[in-house]
Amino acid sequence: MTREAMLKAFPAPLIVGEKDRKLPVWPILKQDGTATPIIAYVFESIDLAAIPGFSGTPFNLLVALDSRGEFTNVRVLSHHEPVFLDGLGEGPLLRFVDQYKGLSLMQSIKIGSNLNTGGKAGSANVYIDGVAKATASVRILNQSLLAASLKVARAKLGYANGRDPELVARIRPEVHEIMSWTDLVDAGLIARKTFSNRDIERVFAGTVGGGQDEQATRAPDETFMDLHVAYLSVPAVGRNLLTAEGWKVLQRRLDPGDHALLLVGKGRYSFLSDDFVRGSVPDRLSLQQEGLPIEIRDLDLDTSLQLPASLQGAEWRVFRVIAPAGLDPAQPLAFNLRVTRSKGMIYPERVSKDFSFGTTLPTEYFESPSADDKTWHSTWKSRSSELMILLGALAFLAWALGDQSWISRSKNRLAFFRTGYLLFTLCFIGWYAQGQLSIVNITALMQALIAGQSLGFFMYDPMTVVLWCAVAITFFIWGRGTFCGWLCPFGALQELVSKLANALGLRQVHVPDRIDALLKKLKYVVLGAIVLVACFSVPWTDRMAEVEPFKTSITLVFDRAWPFVLWAGGLVLLSAFFYKSYCRYLCPLGAGMAILGRLRRFDWIARRSECGQPCQRCRSECGYQAIQKTGEIDYDECFQCMDCVAIYTNEELCVPLILQSRKSSGSSTDNNRSVVIPIVLMDGSGKILGRPLK
Repeated sequence: MTREAMLKAFPAPLIVGEKDRKLPVWPILKQDGTATPIIAYVFESIDLAAIPGFSGTPFNLLVALDSRGEFTNVRVLSHHEPVFLDGLGEGPLLRFVDQYKGLSLMQSIKIGSNLNTGGKAGSANVYIDGVAKATASVRILNQSLLAASLKVARAKLGYANGRDPELVARIRPEVHEIMSWTDLVDAGLIARKTFSNRDIERVFAGTVGGGQDEQATRAPDETFMDLHVAYLSVPAVGRNLLTAEGWKVLQRRLDPGDHALLLVGKGRYSFLSDDFVRGSVPDRLSLQQEGLPIEIRDLDLDTSLQLPASLQGAEWRVFRVIAPAGLDPAQPLAFNLRVTRSKGMIYPERVSKDFSFGTTLPTEYFESPSADDKTWHSTWKSRSSELMILLGALAFLAWALGDQSWISRSKNRLAFFRTGYLLFTLCFIGWYAQGQLSIVNITALMQALIAGQSLGFFMYDPMTVVLWCAVAITFFIWGRGTFCGWLCPFGALQELVSKLANALGLRQVHVPDRIDALLKKLKYVVLGAIVLVACFSVPWTDRMAEVEPFKTSITLVFDRAWPFVLWAGGLVLLSAFFYKSYCRYLCPLGAGMAILGRLRRFDWIARRSECGQPCQRCRSECGYQAIQKTGEIDYDECFQCMDCVAIYTNEELCVPLILQSRKSSGSSTDNNRSVVIPIVLMDGSGKILGRPLK
């Protein structure tokens, strides 16, 4: 943003001040009588929090933050997120950022559902709607916006206590021992605060509420309110004060990251108003941490509590603080108890005063946050079930590929297993979990390294990280075939279409060897062009990456502009006639996988001396044309379909085994009898014509 651009964005009567030399912000002023106060600060997020987006390039947002810490405007200046460029379009992105207007840094802004707000204006917890199929991108945008805004707020608005709401300590669930109420108090797990009548009267002195409490005046040293507060969700507290069943109930009522706070009160005054409704926010109690308000809501916990004799009959409630509020167990809790007095009967004058008390959790009961404990941790936790399914599927595939004898015992078993796994890859990894690896992952890595940026943006997509780690291991064992043949959703879609075409009687066209070899080099040209452009131009990289149909067919499930649907649909349809033609000839990611697959340390497909000389059975069956006439396997083009392995071990399919079997049978016959000799007929390409003749 140049000064000219700023003047257009913030026209008169607003006044654009000079850009700060130390902190890249523009002050916005407005004439107010004889004064010209600063009413807002405007800045670009990329100057303060250049967090790489999913494409590897940071969002750049123009943010206007007023003097109260409220967002008056948020605009997207630039981005390179593939899902918003041509996928969903920019409409959902623009609607997403519009939600920030009017929100405050005093609130904990979370991506979720507005159905969960349920609070008053000024609540510490605000949910904004996310964008389906762009979860990682909008999380990064939210993190960029808040991180940049907090820097400005700390420097310009005096937000000394502002902090990243994700950098919070975690309760240690394993720390627990049997303790009495007295033991808990001595350990600092239960905090006590007693207010006498004198304490209350002293604060109201000099106001209309002074002297209005006759009992306080008559007995100033008597107890007005005896309060106890504790983290009930800390196992050392909850498991000692609740029954075993009550602890289980509490755990079921809390979501991950939530906190349960116990308040026990005894005395003349109640911390709950007369019209308090169970399950609501108390109006006499408020909670703050580091100067920021945190909403507490009655958990309406229906269980018994083990209190000492001195507190029998005391009032107690359990309040819930939800995880998005950002409560940090490592920081002190500051409660305020509001006491209201009135004078007069018809038109009473009322005055309210707040009385503070709090608690601090001892250090041995929580784990302090680390500098790298960012929002991607919550993303991984929220997708833990999907990751467990993926890891289980990867382990099962590794076992099946490692034990080739089991998977290749029969062609029917191999076909059943392979079809089932391809359906899992397409439906779960691809369409459901959005785990399609892409050339964009490689270009994003390159661009981040060139710019000297962190690679942490990858962590916002756990499925991609886990898949890349698994694929990296397979490079050393099997080569490129494990991903391209088993774990690529678009590859699975093509192969399933080919199988369907075969079932309908369509046969794939056999590409002549010379043309096939030339076409297979094309994908390396595409890869080289994209990598070269990625070094110089992010926009052109985004355009060239559209050669991949993955975003259209897998990420967006063909919900896209017609040119992209036509391209992706055409490639899928083409695979019905030319077996996995995109994977073999055009895929830049496949080319990269083939290059990295040369790290393979084993020739894992067994061969016989007869393979290729003269037997051509496996070669004729290979739909990828990855077996040379000499019988050697071209691992750069092998997709690990295992068809040749199934032939190799089958005495009815492998020609050398058939010959060996016939020879053994013939040598055991009487010399006067004829010997059965198999005759195998092949065409010029090595394709077997019919079954072996006797």
